[in-house]
Amino acid sequence: MLAAARQSDITEQPRSDIIVIDTLKAFGPLERPPVTFLHDQHTAALAKEKKDCLACHPMNAEKKRLSIQFQRTGEDTDKRQVMDLYHDQCISCHKQNRAQQKDAGPVTCGECHVEDAQVLSGWQPIGMDHSLHYRHVKASDNKCERCHHQYNAETKTLYYEKGQESSCVYCHKDQTEDNRISIRLAAHTACVACHRQQRSEGKNAGPLECAGCHSPQQQALIEKVADPPRIERNQPDITLVKTHADKMPDPDAPLQARMARTPFAHKPHEGYTDNCRTCHHASLAACADCHTLAGHVDGKNVKLAQATHQPDAPMSCVGCHNAEQAKPACAGCHASIPQARVWSAQTSCKVCHVPYAGEQYPQEPEAVKRLAAELAATRSQSQTMPDMQDIPEIVPIGHLVEQFEAVQMPHRKIVLKLAELTRDHRLANAFHVQPTTLCQGCHHNSPPSLKPPQCGACHGRTSDALNPNRPGLMAAFHEQCFRCHDQMGIEKPDNRDCAGCHAKRASSENK
Repeated sequence: MLAAARQSDITEQPRSDIIVIDTLKAFGPLERPPVTFLHDQHTAALAKEKKDCLACHPMNAEKKRLSIQFQRTGEDTDKRQVMDLYHDQCISCHKQNRAQQKDAGPVTCGECHVEDAQVLSGWQPIGMDHSLHYRHVKASDNKCERCHHQYNAETKTLYYEKGQESSCVYCHKDQTEDNRISIRLAAHTACVACHRQQRSEGKNAGPLECAGCHSPQQQALIEKVADPPRIERNQPDITLVKTHADKMPDPDAPLQARMARTPFAHKPHEGYTDNCRTCHHASLAACADCHTLAGHVDGKNVKLAQATHQPDAPMSCVGCHNAEQAKPACAGCHASIPQARVWSAQTSCKVCHVPYAGEQYPQEPEAVKRLAAELAATRSQSQTMPDMQDIPEIVPIGHLVEQFEAVQMPHRKIVLKLAELTRDHRLANAFHVQPTTLCQGCHHNSPPSLKPPQCGACHGRTSDALNPNRPGLMAAFHEQCFRCHDQMGIEKPDNRDCAGCHAKRASSENK
């Protein structure tokens, strides 16, 4: 976010405490530019005067918490009153400091209402990952009710219901809706109030400053629990991905096996994600409760197949796998593999949708767990490699020898390195089911084989005018090698250094 400034004009480091004061927008178009307010700068100045949040944020007697509003607690109804409040309070404080020969803020309109405030924002959102959640659970003596609550629409009160704890954002959205305040207001009202209370009691407490939560540098310093305990919400260790909601007339009746269902190891996946919200983005219900086979309004008409296979959605199975494939250890190959080619291989589908010989799937919970475990056990748990003698050690590439000697590609070294990088990767182990799967990263458009055709069998010396997706040999080699090096972060040989791969030929041979 750039707070009304050009980056080229900015000399200070990005800040995470920028608040844009545009409160009067609620009454119509603004007459002047909004004010760029640096919150941490003001709290630091107040701290020198032995003042805290109460200097600007009064206590809300009804809610027994500090108001997140400036010098008021209720709803804004009068434009002039709100405007005068800011002008009187802010400017009087600035004038008072100036009279005492202290550092002071502006006192004229144009100094606050600046069109091009030269401040760059480095604000970064913060979430509650497994580690941070556990630290809060431990600090609160396992009293979940300190943070989690439900809303009773009849009594219009908040209450705690054990076993129904869920993510704050399931109810508190980006914007305030009806009687539900936004996640920003909810977090700053509850979290900051708790941190402030803990600090006043001399206890170890979370940050009160904006940068403490929203600065990337400060976030990197947050203590991490190496192996936080599991968050227990009666979730299964392993199950079959549901294809129907629990609202079926008889949820325990066997389901006809129209398609191979997916055994899903829930417990290991919890360790791969930062929080439950990674997958359960709207609620902790099963995907099929909202995303039905045909689509339903509760799931915004996103069908179950779309919800689990959308390649660019981080909460979908395929989208999450694609994000994993974008990491350097995998991207060298996968960045060049078209998605359509992956879907065309039935072997990929069967890795998740494990074939089942039965005609009906059980629905009774314990039977589902047993079957899911049996089917999951049939998946590949480790990669198989060709025999060493079947992996050529050096492959000379001399199709286009002119200015340079043939490339002596260290073929076996490359293959073994790729295998090493993915050996302990459960996703790779599940999908790399054939000894020649890794070979497909380079030998991409021919059937898996220990003796694939040479590149020149498809790529000619020049490009194919009738097939623009089939470049000539020189382009094919350089595009494939360069892309792999770039994706994997390989710096040597440098893509711009021809001699890094090709030994230059003697001048007499170039005549």
